[in-house]
Amino acid sequence: MKPPLKKRKYTPDARGTLAGLRVLDLSRLFAGNLLTQVLGDFGAEVIKVEPPAGDTLRAWRVNGVSTHWKIYARNKKSLCLELRKPEARELLLSLVPSAHIFIESFRPGTLEKMGLAPEILLKRNPKLVVLRISGWGQTGPYHRRPGFGTLIEAMSGFAAMNGFADREPALPPMYLADGVAGLYGAAGAMIALREVEKNGGRGQVIDLPLLDPLFAILGPHAANYRLTGKVKQRMGSRSSTTAPRNVYPCKNSGYVALSASTEKMAQRAFHAIGRGDLVDDPRFRTNADRVKHAEELDALIGAFIAQRTQAENVTFFEQAEVTIGPVYDISQIIEDPHVIEREIIADYPDADMESLPMHHTVARFMGTPASIRTPAPLLGEHNREILGEIGVDDAAYEKLLQSSIACEGNLPE
Repeated sequence: MKPPLKKRKYTPDARGTLAGLRVLDLSRLFAGNLLTQVLGDFGAEVIKVEPPAGDTLRAWRVNGVSTHWKIYARNKKSLCLELRKPEARELLLSLVPSAHIFIESFRPGTLEKMGLAPEILLKRNPKLVVLRISGWGQTGPYHRRPGFGTLIEAMSGFAAMNGFADREPALPPMYLADGVAGLYGAAGAMIALREVEKNGGRGQVIDLPLLDPLFAILGPHAANYRLTGKVKQRMGSRSSTTAPRNVYPCKNSGYVALSASTEKMAQRAFHAIGRGDLVDDPRFRTNADRVKHAEELDALIGAFIAQRTQAENVTFFEQAEVTIGPVYDISQIIEDPHVIEREIIADYPDADMESLPMHHTVARFMGTPASIRTPAPLLGEHNREILGEIGVDDAAYEKLLQSSIACEGNLPE
């Protein structure tokens, strides 16, 4: 029997490197929530400012459970305000002086229409970092277009080069554009704070579209196109720069991924499969030769791999010190001893699922580690606490609820 995931408890008293940092997060969906999860994991106080219907991520349910919200809203507080009402906007503005970072992901121009333009925010707090997430950026011909990640994954060039040559372009099966932007955004926010805290600078606005970060990680395609006049074609799991590199089917079922991207590794792979003669074969002598003859090379390697199961292949090639790995699905990931030992996933208490498998904090600091202190909040769970800081007592808070300026409670399924 495979060992189960380790069970862990929330650690509300843990203190992170970013303790004392306050983030007002008005963003929706994934990019902003990933960005602030990173900051929250390292100790920042992240206040999710949600509408009465809740953050859109709450609506992504599986069997009635908001798993996305539970994972990406950990270590956060929820303040639920109806920002279409001027009284709610004034409450939010009253919190701005105590904040260090303000994040939003409305369509460009919306924040200004709400009376929350960056210049107004910066007037209230000259050291504030205002990070604006959008699909296409705050300027340019497309800035007013809707900006869902799917559109960016298409226009960035990713889809055109993803998939197989005889099939249509393939979109990623997850929110790739949002994820890349969220990670760039976390870095950008901290860089801007460095300017404020160490260089005596002022706060500033950060324009963070989804398009630019995704394009930035796709490689030197513009330079390559200028040099060759050729558009990069879809190649499935092969690489246009190194060979052998592919996914190969194993005996019975399953796949392995092999990448021999250096000369030494390619030669080691040839010897491992009993074909040391390929080292001097003119078709495979150099990396450029191997890329040119990748189909023939894959046939040779694939025939060897097809005679063994996934586990047998991994063991064999690891003993030969050839870079190979199993192609896992989630049922295999949660049973992998490395994943379990390092707690890449661990079980946390959960009201809906009893135990929630959740990924570890990323970037493991040895001195001041990140932590998972609190579960994702209920809608408006921290209203009283946060509004109390700006003088809203219990009687005043009840009036806010009655007038639907503030909201709290569970959302309908």
